[in-house]
Amino acid sequence: MAEKEKVVLAYSGGLDTSVIVKWLQVEKNMDVIAICGNVGQDEKDLSWIKQKALDMGAIASEAVDMREEYAETIVSKAIWANGKYEGIYPLLSALSRPIISKHLVDIAHEYGAKYIAHGCTGKGNDQVRFETSIRALDPSLEIIAPVREWDLTTRDSEMEWAKAHGVPVPTTHKKPYSIDDNLWGRAIECGVLEDTWNEPPADIWTMTKNPEDCPADPETVVIGFEGGLPVSINGEKMSLLDCIIKANEIAGRNGFGRIDMIEDRVVGIKSRECYECPAALLLIQAHQSLETLCLDAETLKQKAKLDVEWASTVYRGLWYSQNREAIDAYNAYTQKYVTGEVRIKLCKGGLFVDGLRSPYSLYDYNLATYDEGDTFDHTASKGFITIHGLQSKTWSRVQGPGSKLQ
Repeated sequence: MAEKEKVVLAYSGGLDTSVIVKWLQVEKNMDVIAICGNVGQDEKDLSWIKQKALDMGAIASEAVDMREEYAETIVSKAIWANGKYEGIYPLLSALSRPIISKHLVDIAHEYGAKYIAHGCTGKGNDQVRFETSIRALDPSLEIIAPVREWDLTTRDSEMEWAKAHGVPVPTTHKKPYSIDDNLWGRAIECGVLEDTWNEPPADIWTMTKNPEDCPADPETVVIGFEGGLPVSINGEKMSLLDCIIKANEIAGRNGFGRIDMIEDRVVGIKSRECYECPAALLLIQAHQSLETLCLDAETLKQKAKLDVEWASTVYRGLWYSQNREAIDAYNAYTQKYVTGEVRIKLCKGGLFVDGLRSPYSLYDYNLATYDEGDTFDHTASKGFITIHGLQSKTWSRVQGPGSKLQ
């Protein structure tokens, strides 16, 4: 008997990928190697996911702990770039796909597999991110996307197929949400959320407390940064991974970090997305605030443009690209002196930055004060304003309100 072709599957244990484990065996006659990347999902122990794939006939299954690598190599760059797509979404799913893709390619090489499969839909963003990343890392690998091929066109039909083929799935008809979660937050879509007028059901939120149930008194948190990255919370030094975990707890118990937005997908459609990103939104806000203290006006202006470009590039699946690498190189320079502390108050879903300090602060008290000790040269202002306004004066006299042409 000829040896079967091997395929490495990006496996989560959810509805789509659980069905795919069996579908690749039944429909494609392939040996499946199921890989679940632990990028900080709700479950601390993913061994059950590994075993589930083996029970369904996978020839190998691995649960790879990527959390520390994810935080240090990818989330760190997102913090530097204040990464929020369309100024709102902290890119949690877009950030995890490059590192998962890297491990899928490495494991394909290890097992001698020529194929990689994923469970993304034909109108989602993740198909773009996985396939673009995989091709950037190894263009010779072939990609299989069962959800784009099969005739299981609804979640109900998938659940029926799963039942008929003995595939256990966690999704029920009562809560047919699609969930993706990692260290940087949770993405929730489908079900009643597809009607943009429906209020998100209370049961979709698991990382954040309902704001109305939060304490009335604000909680103060002090976040310390070195080189643009968080290194301490309330004076306690910790790794970036632990900072994220701690920030999720603090912001979550104060009801901060929920997003309900209409998002423009890569494939050209609008989608209603709900996100829970307590740590991401807290740390990005703290970082962005510290930048205002440590970066000069021209750098802040230029970096704000590049932050938008960085988020768009990563959202569109181009992590492995010259553009992203180049922006990160710019950010590496700008972040050298983004060191200091940010004091934040959290209360009932709200956030307020009320204190900043840095040994590299560009804020000069003696220049800024209106009290005694003011060292600003007020006499220099007259000449500055004359030169600064000269172009406006010339325009007005020749073409504008001061000209005889008006």
